[in-house]
Amino acid sequence: MSNNNPIESGLRKNRLLSRLMRGAIIIILLAGLFYTFYFLYSKDQQKDVVYDTDVPVVTSIYKKTVATGSINPREEIELKPRVSGVITKIYVEAGQMVKKGDKIALIKIIPNVVQLNQAENRVKTAELNLSNAKLSLERNQLLLEKKAITVADFERIELNYQLAEEELTSANNNLQLVKEGALQGSSTSNNIVKATVAGMILDVPVKEGASVIESNNFNDGTTVVTVANMDDMIFEGFVDESEVGKLHEGMELSVQIGAIEDQRFSGVLEYISPKGTVDQGTIQFEIRAAMSLKDEVFVRAGYSANAEIVLDQRSDVLAINEGLLLFEGDKYFVEVETADQVFEKREVTLGLSDGLVVEVLSGINNNDHLKIQEAYGKKYR
Repeated sequence: MSNNNPIESGLRKNRLLSRLMRGAIIIILLAGLFYTFYFLYSKDQQKDVVYDTDVPVVTSIYKKTVATGSINPREEIELKPRVSGVITKIYVEAGQMVKKGDKIALIKIIPNVVQLNQAENRVKTAELNLSNAKLSLERNQLLLEKKAITVADFERIELNYQLAEEELTSANNNLQLVKEGALQGSSTSNNIVKATVAGMILDVPVKEGASVIESNNFNDGTTVVTVANMDDMIFEGFVDESEVGKLHEGMELSVQIGAIEDQRFSGVLEYISPKGTVDQGTIQFEIRAAMSLKDEVFVRAGYSANAEIVLDQRSDVLAINEGLLLFEGDKYFVEVETADQVFEKREVTLGLSDGLVVEVLSGINNNDHLKIQEAYGKKYR
């Protein structure tokens, strides 16, 4: 019989495959058993959690609110022309100091055609009336010398001549005013814009050659320059409606100007708006405070600034970090260390908080070591 019997060859292959599968299963089971022992060993070797502790401190607590705003002059005056025309000369520039009455700009008047025509007609009429009055005066002068008329009649004729002279003078002055805006030799001139207050020129929004409109009942007029007293500055800002009820006039402010980072300025609250405005879905109330500036620091109008207002304060009180607290309903607790890493939960009564540190009225003393909760920090050993 041949040794290459296919049946025997198949049986040998099956027995070999069976031994290989048993070997693979044993290896997998041994690997799983080894991993289990390794995991249990590693877990048993894990370091114990050790919680950090903190102690209460005696400090001062200030509850503040912050108002955002800007620094502006208390009085900012816009100077406008009294006549319409074209600016031919500007005598000042931004940043220059001016006194009351100083020249600001010169305006060339562009006369109204109707007014100019009426003024010229008035001059012509006045000239005709004066010429006629002069002839009448000369004729009656001869009659008076011949005693053909009485002195009283002559005086009336002489008065008419004098009135005609005054009317011509008035008509000429009116024509000059319509054309130039000022009388020759007069100390007052409508075509010259002058400073009405002393201060600094903040802005010159027009240029030479620009047309300007006079201020009247129907138009504000064109602003030629803006003048302000830079020695009297105020803080103007806004506070949230949740804080405005805690403010009152006379409160002190500490103002930080964005452009002057290394210095703070003091102020006194002098105005709280009775009406709020909506800003991005929240109600804001305007406040104003008088500023105390330093002579060596020049504060420009429009600087952005933040003002801190102390709403409440406590001096030299026992306080803890809010990270030490536990909350259960409306009660507050801390965990006090009674032995090494052994803690006891204890209820405390709290006072004023500034958001980071809170006053403790009762429940602990300054020698207690308090557990820092896991949310705020822990260490291992």
